[in-house]
Order: sequence, then structure tokens, then C-alpha cells
Amino acid sequence: MSIYQTDLYRTAVVAFLTFTTITPRATSQSTASASPQSAQTRTAPERVATDTPRVTPGGATFKIPAGWSIVTGKNLVILEPPETDTHIAIFDSRAADANSAVAAGWAGYRPGAKRPLKLVTPRPAREGWDERQVFDYETSPNERAVVQAVALRAGSTWTVIILDGTQPTVEKRSAPIDLVFESLRPKHYQRESFAGRKPQPLDAARIAQLKAFVETSMQQLGIPGASIALIDGGKVVYEGGFGVRELGKPERVDENTVFMAASNTKGMTTLLLSELVDEKKLKWDEPVIDVYPAFKLGDADTTKKVLVKNLICACTGLPRQDLEWLFEFKNATPESELALLATMQPTSKFGEVFQYSNLMAAAAGYIGAHLVYPNLELGAAYDKAMQQKIFDPLGMKSTTFDYARALAGNHATPHGDDIDGKPTVASMAINYSIVPARPAGAVWTSAADLIRYVQLELAQGKLPDGKQLVSAENLLMRRTPQISLGEDAIYGMGLIVDRTYGVPVVSHGGAMSGFKSNLYFLPDSGIGAVLLTNSDNGGMLLGPFRRRLLEVVFDGKLEAADDVASRAATHKAALAKDRERLVVPPSPPLVAVLAKRYSSKELGDLAVLTQDGVTTFDLGEWKSTVASRKNDDGTTSFITIDPGTDGFEFVVGERAGKRILIIRDGQHEYVFTEVA
Repeated sequence: MSIYQTDLYRTAVVAFLTFTTITPRATSQSTASASPQSAQTRTAPERVATDTPRVTPGGATFKIPAGWSIVTGKNLVILEPPETDTHIAIFDSRAADANSAVAAGWAGYRPGAKRPLKLVTPRPAREGWDERQVFDYETSPNERAVVQAVALRAGSTWTVIILDGTQPTVEKRSAPIDLVFESLRPKHYQRESFAGRKPQPLDAARIAQLKAFVETSMQQLGIPGASIALIDGGKVVYEGGFGVRELGKPERVDENTVFMAASNTKGMTTLLLSELVDEKKLKWDEPVIDVYPAFKLGDADTTKKVLVKNLICACTGLPRQDLEWLFEFKNATPESELALLATMQPTSKFGEVFQYSNLMAAAAGYIGAHLVYPNLELGAAYDKAMQQKIFDPLGMKSTTFDYARALAGNHATPHGDDIDGKPTVASMAINYSIVPARPAGAVWTSAADLIRYVQLELAQGKLPDGKQLVSAENLLMRRTPQISLGEDAIYGMGLIVDRTYGVPVVSHGGAMSGFKSNLYFLPDSGIGAVLLTNSDNGGMLLGPFRRRLLEVVFDGKLEAADDVASRAATHKAALAKDRERLVVPPSPPLVAVLAKRYSSKELGDLAVLTQDGVTTFDLGEWKSTVASRKNDDGTTSFITIDPGTDGFEFVVGERAGKRILIIRDGQHEYVFTEVA
């Protein structure tokens, strides 16, 4: 998984399928039209104005997202977003097995469609389904598309859901897609709910259960080190570490080991804004251009609409566009990052769908800090404001944005899997990319420090000594729904509120190269937790840890351990399948086709270096060795494989007589062109 994808936090169907990676699919087979024969048996499209509950012909229940249309056929429904290049098909059958059910689903949805099957992986029985299997298909990167089929069995009935679309639409519509997948359940099934249950205290026995879960999960997932802290009834009841700070070295992780907490910074940034609202320096409903006239997006109308509360709402229509700051940051400054925002265009309507923007979050922190220290450079103003208004009052003594300070002390080293799936020390180079945009995700912190921030959240702004650091009103404003994330979750201002199991869970995650983390708290129960890991594989633990916390507190069904085992098995299977097509070192004839130097207006320069048969792509700020792969459409890709900078795919091509390399994120394409 590419670095730029790892901090999205909610990706279509992930929550439903339990760690499923969406796979590209051919756009040539992603059009809306059905065959003439099948069209005769389908209803006319019906568009809905609000999220609408429906039932499949076989009795399964689901919801249609607002603005989407539905077509019904025999044993089939097809859902379409406002874009016409993406569909979700749901098909009911009495097939003998998952393979037969999926084949019947494709035949009902798109007769004659053919696509080589890449991988089939099982998932644990969940949400009333007795059996779940995920089908991924082979694709080529230039197709820029997404395809996946999921077979779900309840009793003797199979329900197949097919996601068939394009990468831009799937990224843009990830939350509505989540809504469909999350809401799909068997007839008469009632989800487990903890509403009305008395929470159990985090006593020694329950703390031991959580610790054992973390340690066992680390072994299964290949996570070298982790640290957790727990709070109950306003008091920290546990803080400690597991494993090592760095593979091959003896130093152990403890509660004071600092990790990059990445986007967990966002909630602390909006806490700063809350204090400024208390001080009458800001208003949540105030236009940002009234507070900071230099604020500018690529679209003038959107710029005018953005209120202070919209800066970290993921609701402005501005898309995720991370490659531009991940690749070019050597000379970047907070001012240049804000200037970069002025080049970015919205791809959805204001307030329409969840779209995550790190640079918008950076703007929130810098604009707030400028009001506190108007005579300081934006970065220095933010660092000083956060230290004096957040870290010092909370007693977060190890927390810092100073990388040199963090790396000089008790710190965790990043890790990731190598090309063969072996946990390995990862490069730190790309993690410096977030420094110029640090209000979005550059904080280093420990479990002992981060739990103090959670403690303040649970106390609604009151410090342990009784002092009110921030008003409850403005602290809680950050949990007010700004945009939907699916069926049961909303995004506020740097915080997520999820009510999947009938009780609110407030959380946020963080991901940079080799570091994955999460904070969680149950505001109605006074219970909270933080989890910090020093591995990309730590991302597979974040969701199950939340589930395990709920199981322990509410005596819930035991699902978390099976979720971890499933994620570990799926991850290994996917790595092995991808490895089959990678050539390492890359094929010499393919390397010979490459130019020595390329340049991109947005992403900077790229040098191709070859020594002793090993080829490296050097981007200046960071570099990685690469593997080659022949794609099904005849194109060639070079893929970065060094832990810490792995997963970036460059497709070889030619334009206007010059050699090019193409790299894409969900909604954007960037071209590196050869230079003399």
C-alpha cells in the first residue's frame, strides 16, 4: 500500500470486509450500460434524495446513498452514484458455494464480463453472515479502475456484492460506498448493541486481557514494538510498552517511548482552535478569509464558503492530493504549503461527501497560531502555540514537533515489510515531508503523554487539578457531525464519532511511514485508550484493538482475535500474490528503455540510477530501489520496494516523442518527462 494511501483512515469497504485492499479494474468494462438482453428485465433508474433503506429481491437489507440511483432486476439490484462510471451490484442466489455465487452474480450483473481472478481470501463470519469470501481481480494501472466481488452466505442463501468502477469515483465516493457495504445484512439480522449495558471497570484482570491481546497480535502481524495507555474514571490505570524500539537492538519500548502519531495531531490542532474561540479570537462560523485574508483555494467560490469549522471537516470538496507534498518538501515551508492549497480544485460539491485533505488541516493550525503570535513565522508560531496552550498545560513533556529532539531520546524506529514480507527497519526520509504541514500530522508523542490528551477529552476540557483549560462547549463542538463516513460514523473536526455498536466511540488514527497509531475514548463510560506502533503492519491492529476494548468493557462477542488472524493471513496472501509478478532486480531490457533523468512540474526531479544490476529511483528528498512488472495490457511498471518508501508505481510511456513515467493517486495523474 502506498504511503499516500495509508492515512486516509476510511477507505471504501475496508470497515465491512476487515482489511480488504481495493483492486483496480478496467474502465472498458465499467460503463453503466447493461447488455440489451439484461436491460429488458430491469426497472428504470430511480434516484433517491436521502439515504434510503431498501431490500434486495432475496431479502437482504441495505441503504442507498443520497443522490444515487437504483435499478432492480431478477435477483439483482444495481446502485449508481452521480458519476456513471461506477456501480455496486448486489445479487442473491442459492448457489452451491462462493465461487458459483460470484459467477452467478457477474452473469446477472454483466453477462459475458471476463477478468482474470487474482486472489480469493476468506473473512470471519460477521454481521449475520455465516461465511464471507473476497474475490480480487487482475488489473493494469492505466485502467484506473476498481473491481472486487464479495460472497456472503446466510444459511443456504448467498448474497454477492460487486464493486465495479473507477479509482477517482471510488476515492471520492468512499463514504457512500462504505454506507452500502456496511448496511448490507441478512434478512431479520439485528446487530450487536452495547446501548444500555453497564460498562465494566478496567480492573487488573481486564487490563491483562488487553495486554495479552496486543502482545499476541504483534506476533501475528510482525509488529516489533507498541505502547498503550488506558484511562478509566478519570484516572490512568495502565501505561506500558511491548517489544523493541528497533529490530536487532535490545532497547525495549515503554510508556515514554515516542512515536510519530501522524494524524492524531489533528485533534490537538482543533483543540487549539477551541481555546481561541473561548478567547474570542475566532468564531467557528466565521469565514476563514475574514480571519486570514491570504487564505486561498484553487476555486474562488469554495474559498469564500470555507468557515473556520470547515478547515478540518473533510467536507469542502477538496480531494486528497498528497503526492505533491510527499515528493517535494526539501525547500517547503508552511507558507509554501498554504500556497499549494491555492492550486487545488474541489472535485465534489461543498458538504457533499467526505474527502480528506491534509493541507487544509495544516492551514487550520497555522491560521490559528498566527492569531496567537502574529509576528512569528507560521511554523514557529504553531510550535510555540501548541507548546504553551496544549502540551505544557497537559503535562505532555515528551511531545514535540522537533524531529532532532525526538530522535535523540527514547524513540521508536519505523519498520515495514520487505519485498518478501519480512519485517525490516524502514527509511525515515519520507516522514520529513509532513514537517512543513505539521498541524496535519507531525507530532511525536508517547503513550504516557497522549493519554493525557484523551483524559482532557473525557473530562470535557478540565485538567486533573480542576482548572478548565477549554470550555466544554467548544471542546465538544469538534465532535459535532460535519460529514458522514458511512452508516454509523461521522467526521467532526479532526475526530471521528462512531456508533456502530450503539454507544459512541470517539477516535482518530495516524499513519506515516513505519508508524501507525490510534486514540479511542468512550465519552459515556469515561474510558479511553491510546495505541502507538512502530510498523506499517500496525495499521492492521488499530480496528481490532478498538473492538477488543469494547469486548472487554461490555462483555461483547469475541471477534477481535479472529479479525487479527484474518488480517494477518490476508496480508501474507496478498504479498505473496503480488510478489509473483515482480522482478527483483528489474529486468535489464526494461531498465534499458528508461531515460536517466525525468522531471515533473508538480513532483520535482527523478533520477534513474543503476549499479550492479540494482535500479534505484532517486527523487531527491527520498529514494528507493525498484522492481519491474509487466502488466496485462502490455505496459511496464516500476514499483518502489524499500520499506518506508514502498508501493509507489510508475508506469512507462511516451508522449510527444519523449519518454515518460506516470504516477497517480486516486484522482490525479502526474507525468515525469525525460530531460537531457
